[in-house]
Amino acid sequence: MPYPADYGGVIDVFYKIKTLHELGIKIHLHCFEYGRGMQMELENYCSEVSYYHRKEGHKGFSHKLPYIVCSRSNSELLENLLKDDHPIILEGIHCSYLLNDERFKGRKIILRLHNVEHEYYQQLYHHEKSVFKKIYYYNESRMLKKYEEDISDKAIILAMAEQDVVQYCKEFGTKNISYLPVFHPDYNAQCKKGTGCYCLYHGNLSVAENEAAVIWLLQKVFNDLDVPFVIAGKNPSEKLLRLAHQHHHTCVVANPGEQEIKDMICKAQINVIPSFNHTGIKLKLLNAVFNGRHCIANENTINDTGLEETCHLAETPEDFKKLIAQLYQQPFTNEEIKSREDLLSGLFNNEKNGQKLIASIW
Repeated sequence: MPYPADYGGVIDVFYKIKTLHELGIKIHLHCFEYGRGMQMELENYCSEVSYYHRKEGHKGFSHKLPYIVCSRSNSELLENLLKDDHPIILEGIHCSYLLNDERFKGRKIILRLHNVEHEYYQQLYHHEKSVFKKIYYYNESRMLKKYEEDISDKAIILAMAEQDVVQYCKEFGTKNISYLPVFHPDYNAQCKKGTGCYCLYHGNLSVAENEAAVIWLLQKVFNDLDVPFVIAGKNPSEKLLRLAHQHHHTCVVANPGEQEIKDMICKAQINVIPSFNHTGIKLKLLNAVFNGRHCIANENTINDTGLEETCHLAETPEDFKKLIAQLYQQPFTNEEIKSREDLLSGLFNNEKNGQKLIASIW
C-alpha cells in the first residue's frame, strides 16, 4: 500500500505514481492491503485501484519461496493482470511472484529493486535480539539469495541504489539492470541558512536496524555530549524510550506526521544518520539533505548514493563527536544551499527520472 507515504520504499512508490500521472501515464494500481485501509488519495493519480489481501501468518510460508514473496501470491491479482497486455512495474522483490508464472513470459515487466533483499535480511538477522525473529531473518535471507538469483534475468531491473546494480552484476551476472534514482516528495532544497538548535535522528524506529543505530548513538556518541538530541519516528520500543530518558538532553518524538518530521529536520542544526546496513538508499538521508542543514553519516549510509558531497563522513563514535562539536555552532551557508539545489535539479529530478522510466517501458 503506497499511501500514506511515511516510510522507506513506500515514498519511492507513491511519488513515482504521482510523477508518472503528471507525465500523462494512466496507471492501474494493484496493491496489497493489510491494515492501512483503502486510500482515496490514490484515486487522484490512478485510473483504477485494486486491493488484495496478503496472506498472513503460517499461510504465507513456503519451503520453496521467501515469505515476503509467497505471502503476496494471489490468483485474483494474476487473473486481473492477464486481462490486458499493459506493461507491469513490480515494486520490490516482494511483489515479484508472477515472474515464476509462464503466462507472463514475453510480457514487458520492470522490477523496481528496493534493496538487495538477501543482504538486507542478513543485516536484520545480525541486529535482531529475539531468537524467533533471528531464525526467521536467517532463513528468509538464505531463501532470498537463491530466489533473487533465479529471477535476476526475468525482467528489466531498475535499482534505487548504484551499489545494488554492482552487486547484482557481480553476484548473479545480471545483464539487464540499471540505476534509476529514488522518487521523492517535491523537495526544492528547503534548507535554512544559519544555525538550528539540536541534533536529530529520524526513521522508522520499529525496524531493528534503526533502533540499533539510535541505541548506538545514545550509548556511544551522546552519552557524554551535552548537546540536545531529538529522536523521531514510528513506534519506538519501551527499551528505546527508557534509554533516551536516561539523559536530560535527549527526547523521543513518537509517530510524527510527514509535515512534523519535515519541520524537525528544518529546525535541526545537525542530522545524524549512521547505518549498519549498506544496501539500498536511505530515504531519511535524502529527506535530511534537501530539508536540513549539516548531515553527518557513515559510509554505509552515503556510499554510491550520489549524495556523498552533501555529508560529513564519520565512522567511529569519536568521529561523530568531533564533527558534532565542530558543526554545532557553525552556520549553514547560502553556498551550501545552492550546492544542494544544483544536485536536486540534476540527479534527483523526479520529472527527468520519470521520463527515463517511461523510456525503459516503451
